Amino acid sequence: MRISIFGLGYIGTVSAGCFSSLGHQVVGVDVNPMKVEMIQSGHSPVIEAGLNELIAAGVHTGSLSATGDSLQAILATDASLICVGTPSSEVGGLNLSYVVRVIEQIGQALAQKQTYHLVIVRSTMLPGTMENTVVPLLEKTSGLCAGRDFGVAFNPEFLREGTAVNDFFHPPFTLIGGLDEQAAQTAASIYAAIDAPLRLMEIKAAEMIKYACNTFHALKVTFANEIGTLCKELEIDSHQVMDIFCMDKQLNISPYYLKPGFAFGGSCLPKDVRGLLYLANHLDQRLPLLSAVLPSNELHIRRGIEMVRQTGLKKIGFLGFSFKAGTDDLRESPLVEMIEYLLGKGYQIEIYDKNVSLARLHGANRAFIEREIPHIAQLMCSTMEEVLEVSEVIVIGNKAPEFRDALKMARPDQIVIDLVRIVDSPEETPAQYRGLCW
Repeated sequence: MRISIFGLGYIGTVSAGCFSSLGHQVVGVDVNPMKVEMIQSGHSPVIEAGLNELIAAGVHTGSLSATGDSLQAILATDASLICVGTPSSEVGGLNLSYVVRVIEQIGQALAQKQTYHLVIVRSTMLPGTMENTVVPLLEKTSGLCAGRDFGVAFNPEFLREGTAVNDFFHPPFTLIGGLDEQAAQTAASIYAAIDAPLRLMEIKAAEMIKYACNTFHALKVTFANEIGTLCKELEIDSHQVMDIFCMDKQLNISPYYLKPGFAFGGSCLPKDVRGLLYLANHLDQRLPLLSAVLPSNELHIRRGIEMVRQTGLKKIGFLGFSFKAGTDDLRESPLVEMIEYLLGKGYQIEIYDKNVSLARLHGANRAFIEREIPHIAQLMCSTMEEVLEVSEVIVIGNKAPEFRDALKMARPDQIVIDLVRIVDSPEETPAQYRGLCW
């Protein structure tokens, strides 16, 4: 395919060298004549291991060139990749001036082109930017209709400086958000030679995934640094701690715990976060990230409460009571806190959880329910059917498999509030379905 790449900075130059090595005919476009001249002479304008060789080879074979003429680049290619910077604005948002300038140039060129052209944005942009800024501006400057006269796609990059060439050829996945099927498939064809899972989705989701990834990377660095700070005060080898931490691929370095759902609870997580923060305070060490964990968790419980309140209904049935399915542990269950609050506000509550019944509770759990929440125990029903019969709102509190069947039994006049995403689609229940954070 013939590709024009706008912006010969780091990402643009890496993309130009790598795409040309895959057999595509690539034209780099930049307003800086020095960058254009360097590409034309077979040299990379940025420092990156292995990139200079790719640039030289592309120029030598004729598969790579560079120009400052955006119009001719558009007319001579089938797809354009936008790789210009999106630095922070003074108020913390994004400065889109470089993107806007390139979009205007491309739009004006599209007005003079008679054949289908695909516009692919690789620059990092906040969710909604493609929909609210890029597409309208392309249509305005070209006088054409996106999805009909030309294609639009978002294809974020996941390249690390120093290993970008290897990252390009061996990605964990290739992510493309297409405005329509033709745009998505055309963009995907550019990566046909890359052996990696291909994920096609709506543009806004693709924009969000890039931010989720980078924010999580920042979170990991901060987490490790705060653990290291505490370790230093305790004269513990922080690298040894984190080396062992990273050996756990079942929980620590894994998809586990990384799905949006309800707040955490139980006998371990809340207690241990509090304990570590107590120790940090005792040592006079500030750990802002870890200090925000419990308040954020509490806010999530409040979101669930607010969803119930917004229904305007008073008869609430809870399916699931313990902090997670398959256990009878009620200690620090966020569901207990939610139910306690609603009871205090005059809601009529019915509860079903086969794992939480006084007949089956033993030891600490029995003592806890008799001592701390005996009034809630009196609200428990022996079957799901009892809860479904009298409730106007059904709250799914954990992922017990039987609750999927309960949703199929719900009535159209009932509202289901799913705190754990027990179903993937609202169509799985005849009731009015509402997810907590999806």
